[in-house]
Amino acid sequence: MLTITDLFCGAGGSSTGAVQVPGITVRIASNHWDLAVQTHNTNHPATDHLCADLSQVDPRYFPATDILWASPECTNHSRAKGQKKIRPATLFEEEPLPDAAAERSRATMWDVPRFAEAHGYKAIIVENVAEAVEWSPEWSPAKGVLFRSWLSTMDAMGYEHHIVYLNSMHAQLFGPGAPQSRDRLYVMFWRRGDRRPDIERVTRPAVSCPDCGPVQAVQAFKPDASKVARYRSQYVYRCPNVKCRNRILEPVVRPAAEIIDWSDLGTRIGDRVKPLADKTMSRIRAGIEKYWIPGAGLAVPVEGREGKQARPVDQPLRTMSTRNETGWAFVAELRGGGSKHRPVSDPLCTVTASGNHHGLVTTYYGKGATVPAGDPLPTCTTVDRHGLITPAGGTWRERATSTREPIPARTAVETDGLATGPAVDINDVRFRMLEPREIVAAMDFPPDYVVLGNRREQVRMAGNAVTPPAARDLLGVVAESLGVLA
Repeated sequence: MLTITDLFCGAGGSSTGAVQVPGITVRIASNHWDLAVQTHNTNHPATDHLCADLSQVDPRYFPATDILWASPECTNHSRAKGQKKIRPATLFEEEPLPDAAAERSRATMWDVPRFAEAHGYKAIIVENVAEAVEWSPEWSPAKGVLFRSWLSTMDAMGYEHHIVYLNSMHAQLFGPGAPQSRDRLYVMFWRRGDRRPDIERVTRPAVSCPDCGPVQAVQAFKPDASKVARYRSQYVYRCPNVKCRNRILEPVVRPAAEIIDWSDLGTRIGDRVKPLADKTMSRIRAGIEKYWIPGAGLAVPVEGREGKQARPVDQPLRTMSTRNETGWAFVAELRGGGSKHRPVSDPLCTVTASGNHHGLVTTYYGKGATVPAGDPLPTCTTVDRHGLITPAGGTWRERATSTREPIPARTAVETDGLATGPAVDINDVRFRMLEPREIVAAMDFPPDYVVLGNRREQVRMAGNAVTPPAARDLLGVVAESLGVLA
């Protein structure tokens, strides 16, 4: 058996992943937020808990364990911190950290060598945002000064290390990944002279190469890639064989549609008492233009920073942060007598000749998902649960007015002499925020996991959490190296 100390445990994502590895138990978990500790204790009652500012605690008072997992506060390393409060599209405002708390969040990284000095753990895993590699004093123009100093301290104590860049949707070694695209940095330490964990197994998801068949993809970094490594931006996955010239491969991932409560339709935009922010409306329009599929959903970011776009639900969700900043759009029918907005569980009206005839098969009973019509139909049971959705084209154009208006339904838009199909009245699109339970599900917590607090507190805890699949896979290879997991 292996025992773990979980520092900065939050709501318990790292502990939840840890106990999925046979032979691992979480001995003690600690966090400075009492509500997070209560949430952790509710779901992990066999674990000892301590609510404290760890900088004020002598590590020797903690029980000795084999492994240390630490998730230091990432707020001041992340781009999400920002330098000024510009969030016109945010539905829930959040107070910034006071100066003292901000400094404390930086100091938490130094708690790792303090605890390592006291206990000499066999292995240590530290989780943070990718930007942590650039950790430096605010006044220093040199990036990564403090991060390198931190690594040197661990090296001086006799630890080897390896930096792992892993997106949670690709954590698929010992089970499925999370239905969310979440790039994180993990620094893995082991005692010098001990067996090195087979870390590369974690970053080699199974995928099918069109030329070579089933392979374990290789993480390939682009030339001159930034040390702040994110999937697709700095690295991709390639086939390990030269037969296909190391073709770029896309690992299979779980879609966002898995975690959506499709019975909650939201509110028709035209019926909202409080109008949506201009940026949110623009993102909905852009998402319709790019992904329009009647009956399918678009995940729409409503938080105010630049560079965020709507996504179709057959892709993983964007990273969940501590703010509830992702909404869900339900699209409307485009044309036909008596057309109106409909939930995805209902059939569409008559399909017209201008429609796109590549339909989708949707399961609207039980826990089924939406699949392309070109794929096998999900299992047919004694319950009639499959519906056919056939999308029709649509577009928008700028009117010569101060506002952007949809082209009236039942008319086609002439573009270079080609009719692109009917347009959508954005007022007939339904919209709602993702519920906390859906965000918790996007982190891949178990369905019965209890997160305490009000809406804002639940979202915060979920956004701060470690995705259990990532902890499961990393601790799994550590357990193998220590001879516990065969």
